[in-house]
Amino acid sequence: MKIVGIIPARGGSKSIPLKNLRGFCGKPLIAWSIISAKNSGLDRVIVTTDNEKIAEVARQYGAEVPFLRPSELAGDTVGVEPVLKHAYEWLRDNENYHADALMLLQSTSPLRQTFHIDDMIKIFKESNADSVVAVNETPANHTPYWTLTKDAKGKVSLWGGKSLKDMLVRRQDFPQKCYARNDLGYILKPSNLYEAKPNLYGDKVELYIAENAHKYEADINTPSEWEETELKFKRLISP
Repeated sequence: MKIVGIIPARGGSKSIPLKNLRGFCGKPLIAWSIISAKNSGLDRVIVTTDNEKIAEVARQYGAEVPFLRPSELAGDTVGVEPVLKHAYEWLRDNENYHADALMLLQSTSPLRQTFHIDDMIKIFKESNADSVVAVNETPANHTPYWTLTKDAKGKVSLWGGKSLKDMLVRRQDFPQKCYARNDLGYILKPSNLYEAKPNLYGDKVELYIAENAHKYEADINTPSEWEETELKFKRLISP
């Protein structure tokens, strides 16, 4: 089974200009995702970017950049699905390389470790799922069971319109666990991208619930998130 890691890295970030090239704990931000991916069981690690400088740095750290992403797929309103589809089709049409699965690795998650990638690959291969999604268990106050909403008339209720008087008192009484995506990774069959609504998930989804995932969770979109993630990174590597 050929599983290809795809790292999207467009050059037009607005909140942190060229953030993929900005130094993060001694290396360009994008380098950390490349390093963890290159040390994993992925068959190939490909960066899809529209920026020549990002492409150059990605190659320096061992990623493949066989193409530059077309400008129509490089805007900030473009979802990740068409970017993955373009990468899959480029490899198919230009190299006759047919990936069995794609692994989406966001460069804004530099705390991801190689073992996260390998654990997800193992789940995907053993489950025959359409996708594997990395998640954290949701804290009790953030689940639908304890989430409050307010409608247009000002009425406050539980999520879904249930009365606050019916709120469960103990989290142990929740009918099921809830999970939140953490962007450590997604593995998906290419066929998911060809559904009526292209998506990362397909019909059969497996969850990867990493131990202590909160230590590795990150999503850098603002300067404050950058600072917080650097502090988390330093705590991870401190003896």
